[in-house]
Amino acid sequence: MALQVDPFIFDCPSRRSSPWPSLKMTANRYRINEKSPPKDGLTLMFFHCIGSHKEVWEPVISHILQSQSDSRSLSQYKVREAWAFDWPTHGEAAVINRPLLQERTDCVSVYDWVPGIVSFVRSEHVHGHRLVLCGHSAGASTAAHTAAEFYPDLSSIGITSLILVEPMLVTREVFNSQFEDRMDQMEFAISSTSAKRDHWESRSDALQYFQKRFPWSMWDRKSLMLYVKHGLYQLENGTVTLKCDKKREAESFPDVDPSFEGILRVGELCHNLPVHAIWGTRNDLVPDFIKESLNDTSQGRRMASVTKVEDCGHMARNTLVFTQRYR
Repeated sequence: MALQVDPFIFDCPSRRSSPWPSLKMTANRYRINEKSPPKDGLTLMFFHCIGSHKEVWEPVISHILQSQSDSRSLSQYKVREAWAFDWPTHGEAAVINRPLLQERTDCVSVYDWVPGIVSFVRSEHVHGHRLVLCGHSAGASTAAHTAAEFYPDLSSIGITSLILVEPMLVTREVFNSQFEDRMDQMEFAISSTSAKRDHWESRSDALQYFQKRFPWSMWDRKSLMLYVKHGLYQLENGTVTLKCDKKREAESFPDVDPSFEGILRVGELCHNLPVHAIWGTRNDLVPDFIKESLNDTSQGRRMASVTKVEDCGHMARNTLVFTQRYR
């Protein structure tokens, strides 16, 4: 069955403390063409990580929606539709917002993304829907902050559960207990992002470049092709560059307050709805002490489930094994 993809552009209201004009947020809605979506099914909402784009979720979304016709797979969970959203500095949203972003001197934070998603949740697009919020890395923080905006009356807005994939959520105390290690990793992320190549002669040239270099060489080919198609855009001179400006990407890494606050929100939310965590078994970015901190019952945080996907690291969502095994 064919996947129907409908693009949308939404206003992303400025947070109350921001002096900057509001930005746009782009989104895709995914449905299966050949069948009417079940009205009692779940509506899935997906949020990407730093440096990515909404279409990165398409292999996962396609697998889930295609599984609806297979009685052996996911038969107990009907899915109505799925949505994936771009951070305003990422993907197609970054292209639309470029004139405004060139004027801004601040970091466009998770805190700036959440108001757009909250506005969407309140809209007619998903009125009466049963919502599942799924985020990867910083997108997991986005999911938690979005749900927290409706706490404790989550059922009235339709939020039924959270799925956090390799979430970068940690308390300030745990972060500070490993401060030097955390800062070394952060500084490496900033420096490597700031120094990375961001222009190519063509998409074909970019693909060849990524195929030979870590971390892209570790990705499933579908994920890499989606990145080349949707993570890059063509300039007037015919060359291609990153949709997410590498300066904007780099400045997102030290923006840790959403992570510190996000884990506190999870501690509240987990008593009102199921919160599920998914980790890769390779600790290439998120160490065990952060993973254990998220499910620290002594601090009131209890996950409804914790799933570990073998042979995956932090970019689990970009690897074929994630789609194959997380079913």
